[in-house]
Amino acid sequence: MSDVADPVADFIRAACVPREDEGHDSHASGTLMRAEAILAAHPEVAGASIHTAAICGDDVAVQHFLAQDPSAATAKAGPWGWDALTHLCFSRYLRLERERSDAFVRTAAALLDAGADPNGGYFEQSHQPRPEWESVLYGAAGVAHDAGLTRLLLQRGADPNDEEVPYHSPEGYDNAAFEAIVESGRLTPTSFGMMLIRKTDWHDLDGLRFLLEHGADPNLRTRWRGKTALHNAVLSDNRIDIIEALLDHGADPALALAQPDDTRGPHRPEGPLTSVVLAAWKGRADVLRLLERRGMPVRLEGVNALVAACALDDGGGVRALAQAHPRLVAELVEAGGSLLASFAGVGNAAGVRQLLDLGVPVDAPFVEGDGYFGVAKNSTALHVAAWRAHPEVVRLLLGRGADVNARDAQGRTPLQLAVRACVDSYWCERRSPDWVAPLLAAGASVEGVRYPCGYAEVDELLRTHGARETNP
Repeated sequence: MSDVADPVADFIRAACVPREDEGHDSHASGTLMRAEAILAAHPEVAGASIHTAAICGDDVAVQHFLAQDPSAATAKAGPWGWDALTHLCFSRYLRLERERSDAFVRTAAALLDAGADPNGGYFEQSHQPRPEWESVLYGAAGVAHDAGLTRLLLQRGADPNDEEVPYHSPEGYDNAAFEAIVESGRLTPTSFGMMLIRKTDWHDLDGLRFLLEHGADPNLRTRWRGKTALHNAVLSDNRIDIIEALLDHGADPALALAQPDDTRGPHRPEGPLTSVVLAAWKGRADVLRLLERRGMPVRLEGVNALVAACALDDGGGVRALAQAHPRLVAELVEAGGSLLASFAGVGNAAGVRQLLDLGVPVDAPFVEGDGYFGVAKNSTALHVAAWRAHPEVVRLLLGRGADVNARDAQGRTPLQLAVRACVDSYWCERRSPDWVAPLLAAGASVEGVRYPCGYAEVDELLRTHGARETNP
């Protein structure tokens, strides 16, 4: 670091969020390692300008620069031509050194007092054909999730309706900054709806309830194919208590998803895509039963009715429909890979059994995959059950002859995914060797499996089956 060409510019790049238009990762990624190394070699950089002082949250230094030249509050400099407040709000120090939040708030207040724009920011050129505006409020609330700075910017007139703020501020479970935006009273219905649907992305019951209790409309159609929060909650496999909360606040399961005809195919439900239809195709027996209990009968027709009967493990209904309408069975089998994967993903073993009994091949490929859950294209239901941690489904599929060493489009086996699920997934807190042991007992190869994975019980299983240490 002692021989970098431009220590100030290099520090700014290292200490601020990575720029997407420079080919880097998301704004909420990265560490301070390089920035700290530059400061260690060039300690003068921290106070070299009002911009570097703002990045560091040094309110004393920033006030000194302003006393010398008040126009410094709006002056633009650095490799991206940002003002000091933009540098501050997109500082990795702000995001990563949460204990210094008060210093950043004092620094921002000094800049705002001197004329900095609370609606400032920059255009992210990588978003084409229309560059995206990244506001300072987005940096504070959507990247750093800093409640104090968010409140300050809102008090000084920041507009929370720029799309990036309502889209990103609901991310995660630290809701203080997100709540400050809601409590400002300045959200438009569209922004409210975006925040509500994003909380279903994050499966955050507390955040979702907060929005509903503050007036968010659960039936507002968003720009994503007209999805409502209930549509998204079903599509994203939200817990039943989140579905209940939406219904408690008036969510209408009869509203249809607006989906263009050209996206329909052989693996799609028939007719209007209501939350009821989506729940059936996702294998959500719990949602279908909840609707019945609430006096919202599940009345479906055609292949949708057969899929719902499978999801509900209604053997009599399945047999009656199959005998009366053989073509429905053919339609269901054609969509078998997608259905098996969906049912396996929510742990509906009884529904999986019904699908297999109707003739869906146990290794039918889930051709399209599911990016939301990290399911690769051409996965089998066994891949999905192993990754999503559903041991009963894993055992059922193996018992029906599923290929224990099948590889998805990324070359991964069910065992590789099962082990990873124990240590690197959103659901690893309920990890268990119960969905790893059946795979090994069925002859799963340990080749390419991470060992040791860091979970003692699974590591012992892998050791006894001849696993060799792999590189991290």
